[in-house]
Amino acid sequence: MNNLIFVVSILFYLGSVLLLYKLFGRNGLYIFTVFGTILANIQVCKCVDFFGFSTTSGNVLYAATFLVTDILSEKYGKKAAGKAVKFGLSTTVLWIIGTQLTLLLTPNANDVVSESLNVVFGLVPRIAIASLIGYVCSQSIDVFLYHYIWKKTGDKKGKLWIRNNFSTLTSQAVDTIVFTTLAFLGTYPTPVFVSILLTTYFFKAVVAVFDTPFIYLARKIRPLEEGGKEHE
Repeated sequence: MNNLIFVVSILFYLGSVLLLYKLFGRNGLYIFTVFGTILANIQVCKCVDFFGFSTTSGNVLYAATFLVTDILSEKYGKKAAGKAVKFGLSTTVLWIIGTQLTLLLTPNANDVVSESLNVVFGLVPRIAIASLIGYVCSQSIDVFLYHYIWKKTGDKKGKLWIRNNFSTLTSQAVDTIVFTTLAFLGTYPTPVFVSILLTTYFFKAVVAVFDTPFIYLARKIRPLEEGGKEHE
């Protein structure tokens, strides 16, 4: 069942990026960035098996946020893509502070969820800070590489898959190393840690390859709230 959910999740999250973009333009992409940042930080706390490999459940959603920055880079330019990174950064900081304030509250006699929140939100500081550092580093690299390749290849549809895949696969590798090391090093035996690191990148890479046709579709989309391409 996990394998089926993995495939469905890829289609759902990547499809949601295009739907939000069609309905709300670049604001829809920023909406997905905020949504993905929050939920992925929760999902990453859950370890699952996909196709016999152990990994965290947040990989698909988190990887989908790289499609967002690539669409913004492709359609609106480096400044718009950088704005999405700032939204993700701000959301994560607020998420960390908000969850910890929630844990500081003393539950009353009628409470039934405090212990569960302690388990989930108790993991937030290390997980979220690792995610924050990994996110800023990897997304910044993704935006930089995308536009570096853009300058080399020009605005050519046939070269779109090169800048999309190379920038995403490289930045995902950076994110995986930074996040996995800061979040899990020392909490698992070394063989398990290495396994998580490798499988995490593998599944993110799968999503990166899957998102190629989606960015080609995004290039053709004319959002309902905008007048067309506005590359800066």
